[in-house]
Amino acid sequence: MKLLVVGGGGREHAIIKKLKENPAVEEIFALPGNGGMAGDATLVPIGAKEIDKIVAFAKEQQIDYAVVAPDDPLVLGCVDALNEIGVPCFGPRANAAIIEGSKVFSKDLMKKYGIPTAAYEVFTDCKAALAYLETAPIPTVIKADGLALGKGVIIADTREAAYDAVRSMMEDQVFGASGSRVVIEEFLTGPEVSVLSFTDGETVVPMISSMDHKRALDGDQGLNTGGMGTVAPNPYYTPEIAAECMKTIFLPTIRAMKEEGRPFKGCLYFGLMLTPNGPKVIEYNCRFGDPETQVVLPLLESDLLTVMQATTNGTLAETEVKFSNRHACCVVMASKGYPGKYETGFELTIPDDISNEVYVAGAKLEGEKLLTAGGRVLGATAMADTLEDAISAAYAKAERIQFENAFYRRDIGKRALLAGKEN
Repeated sequence: MKLLVVGGGGREHAIIKKLKENPAVEEIFALPGNGGMAGDATLVPIGAKEIDKIVAFAKEQQIDYAVVAPDDPLVLGCVDALNEIGVPCFGPRANAAIIEGSKVFSKDLMKKYGIPTAAYEVFTDCKAALAYLETAPIPTVIKADGLALGKGVIIADTREAAYDAVRSMMEDQVFGASGSRVVIEEFLTGPEVSVLSFTDGETVVPMISSMDHKRALDGDQGLNTGGMGTVAPNPYYTPEIAAECMKTIFLPTIRAMKEEGRPFKGCLYFGLMLTPNGPKVIEYNCRFGDPETQVVLPLLESDLLTVMQATTNGTLAETEVKFSNRHACCVVMASKGYPGKYETGFELTIPDDISNEVYVAGAKLEGEKLLTAGGRVLGATAMADTLEDAISAAYAKAERIQFENAFYRRDIGKRALLAGKEN
C-alpha cells in the first residue's frame, strides 16, 4: 500500500513510525514532513494547507490511504477533497472538523446536548464583551472562536488582563479572523487530562490518557507553548472517572455530532478538567494532539493502519484496539527562546540507537546534515514498566541528543509522580 500523511511535526513523525509497522505498507509520503523524517517517509514539498496540490499528488501517485493529521487542512476540507477522487482517509470531513474549528459551535453543541462544560457567553462586539467583563468572575478564560495555532486561549487572572485579551483579539486581531468572535467562559479548577479517541461516527474507543505540560518553564511557569512534554497514562484518570466520561461526555458527543448531521470519523481529542463537580470538557480537537501522540501511539499494541481503516469503514466495533499497560514519557527539546524569538540552523545529532523513539518536529536537511528549523525541535520518548523509569529513560535520551541552544524542561512527569503517590 502507498500511504500519504499530511503534516510535518512530531505528531506526524509518530504516526508515520507506527504506520510503518504494518507489512503491507510499501511507501509513505509526508506532505511536507520535515528533515528528521527522511529515514521513515518520502518528503514532498507540498504544504498541509495546499489542498489542490495534495489532491493532485494523491491522484498522480495512486495513493491507497491518506492520514490528514493537522487541524487546518481538516477544517479546510482536505478529507472531503481526497474522498472526491476516491482516496479513503483517516480524519473527519470539514462539517465535523468544525468541532475544533469553531469554539462557539462546540460550546453551543455541549449546551444543547447537556455535555458538561464551563459556563460561557459569546460576543461579536468588543464593547459588549468589555462591559460583560466589568462584573464577570475573575479569573476568567477568553477564547478566540477559530483556529489560532493552539494559542487562542488566554487565562486572565486580573480584570485588566481580561480587558487586554479581548482588545487584542477583537480590535488588534492578533489571531486574525479567528478573534472576530470570542467566548468568555468560567474558570474551572482541577487536574487536566487529555484523552484521544478513535471513532467511526458510531463507536468511540478512548486511547490511553495523558498529561500535557503546556508552560515553557519548570514548575509550570513561563509562557504557554504547544506542549513541552507529556506522560501516559494520567494517574488522575481512574477507571471510575473513565467510565463516567464515557457515559456523560464521549458517547454523548459522538451521538450529538451524528444527530447534527456531522458524523465524526477519525481521532477526536477530549481536553478534560476533573473539577470538584465531576469531569468537564475544556476543549475538543478534531485530530491527534501534539505531543500527546508521542506517548499514546508507542503504547498502542494493535496495528494502527488497521484501526484507522476501521474508523473510515465503520467497523471499529469489530476491531481490536489494545494498549500496553506500561508507562511512557516524552520530553520535548526546543530552541532556546521558544515560544518567543529563537535561532535555528544548528546541527542536530541523534544517536542511531535511540532514534526509533525520537520524533522530530522542527528540522531540515542540508546535504547530509540535519539542522534545527523550528521552536519545538523534537520529542524524546521512552517506555517502561513504571512511570518513574519511563521519565528517567526519556531524560537519558534527551541528554544524548545534541544541538546548540537546546532547551527543555527538567520536571516533565513530576506532577504525575506526586499524584501517583497521593492515590
